[in-house]
Parts: sequence; C-alpha cells; structure tokens
Amino acid sequence: MSAKHSLESDLQLALELAVIADEITMARYLAQDLVITTKPDSTPVTDADKATESALRDHLANVRSEDGLVGEEFGIQNKEAARYWVMDPIDGTKNFMRGVPTWATLIGLVERQDDGSEKVIVGIVSAPALNRRWYASNGNGAFTTLNQGAPRKISVSKVSELANASISYSDFQGWGDRLIKFQNLISTCTRSRGLGDFWSHMLVAEGAVDIAAEPSLALWDMAALDVIVREAGGTFSNLTGEVGPFGGSGISTNTLLHSTVMAALN
Repeated sequence: MSAKHSLESDLQLALELAVIADEITMARYLAQDLVITTKPDSTPVTDADKATESALRDHLANVRSEDGLVGEEFGIQNKEAARYWVMDPIDGTKNFMRGVPTWATLIGLVERQDDGSEKVIVGIVSAPALNRRWYASNGNGAFTTLNQGAPRKISVSKVSELANASISYSDFQGWGDRLIKFQNLISTCTRSRGLGDFWSHMLVAEGAVDIAAEPSLALWDMAALDVIVREAGGTFSNLTGEVGPFGGSGISTNTLLHSTVMAALN
C-alpha cells in the first residue's frame, strides 16, 4: 500500500499539475511550428500533447513516486499501485490543432477500495483557452473557476422530463446500431448541441446542459469527468448504465434523467 495522503493534498497536487499543463499547452496553442504526427490508431498527436504529459509524469515522479500512472501518450506505469493517476494531456487535440479553444488537460486520481473496486477520488479539467477550470474531490463537491477567479460551487439541473432537456454530444460517429436510438433521444429533447468532448460533461455538472453523450471513450477521457459530474449531483455511466469511467463510453446526466436516457439507448 502507498502512503496515505489527505484528499486535500491530492487535490492540491492535481491543481499544481494543471498549472504545469496550462503553461505548456498555452505556449504551443496557435503556434506556427506545431509538430503533428499520426499515432498507430490514426489519431493525431502534437508535440504539445507529448511535452505536457512528460512534464506531468516528471512532477509526479518527484512528489508521488509510489503512485501509478495511466496516460494517453506514454501508457501505463505501476497500475497495480493502490492509487494511480490518469491523464489526458490534451483532450480535444483536433480542436487544439485547428485553433478551436475547446480543449483541456484532464487529470484524475483513482484509488483502490477495500472491496477491490476502483474509484476516482480527485478530478480536474483545465481549459486555459476558455479561461475555465473544473475540479472535485470525493465527498467535497464540485467547483469551477473563470479567469482564475474565486471558485464557484456547481450542481446539476433539476430538469426531470426529456421534453424539457438539453443534450450535448460530439458527433454521430461510433454509435453503431444505437445511432437511430440516439437520434430519437435527441429529437425528444427540446435542445441539442454538438459541443462535444469534456465540455459537454462539464456543462452537465454546471446545470447548463442536462445530458452529455459519447459512445466511445478511453479511461483518460473520462476519469476526471466522472468525479466532477458525480460531486455536482449527476450520474456518469457507460451506455449500458455501468457507473464510473471504466466502461468504454460516457453518459453524463443530472441523475433525474439517467434511467430515462438508459431506457432510450437500450
């Protein structure tokens, strides 16, 4: 077992990591000499993605060497540890490349529970091009900051009917045989927007949107989102209703609508 750290110190460390990330990503955002390569899965990666994750890994190696790591760019390190950090250095790389400001660094801390299950206990989403940051720790609520101002506590909406609900999603790719069901769900809602990626889920946590849906995601896309949505009073699950960020897809709701959304998709 690793040394026991307080949730407060865990969250403080996550905030430190976000500052490190923001400095690197903003220095490379809109850069004329951005270096872009293609990964084996045909998705793009920039020098900013790699530099950011490297810096975060280096910092964690110095201050929490006993913790494991799971990162999008450089893989798994000591995931058998009692706790491990999950990071996506730039969620929304294609936006980052094109100059669209909707991208963020996602950082989550997963802890093994006594029953062997895993739970995200700290999460931070830092979107410096939007001047926004969201964060949460287990049992302490969810918060957002704007322009590095005072933190504001956030909570999900009270909308209880699909006919009054706002839904946000990335696109229609990846839904497979659920696509028609998903389109029917959208048509039932009063408002839909393709805002996508982390932002959809953070808007659910803020109560600005009621449902966010993405059919295919990795753990590093979801770990930070899960605890923030949960601490704001929402529910984060996969398409079949398995709660948490370990199920390969991400559905955030204000909880009141969750069973209805699951029924519509399944």
